[in-house]
Amino acid sequence: MQNIRSIFLMLAGATVFVAMLLLTFSVTLAVGGILTVLMVGRALSMKMKPAPVRAKANNGQREMRVWNDGRGTIIDL
Repeated sequence: MQNIRSIFLMLAGATVFVAMLLLTFSVTLAVGGILTVLMVGRALSMKMKPAPVRAKANNGQREMRVWNDGRGTIIDL
């Protein structure tokens, strides 16, 4: 009787251990899958978004830019 009870407790413990192992693995897999989908979606949305292009009509002349950076005046010809 004592041997049957100890075998039953050992099998019950092993079953609980395997169940927890499978639960941990499945939750880890699910979180990894969700993060992968989010990362792929973000990467694709960044590629699909066009970069803003700033263009000016250039009539053969560049405009002179002058600004002060706090240490002196800068003139870009």
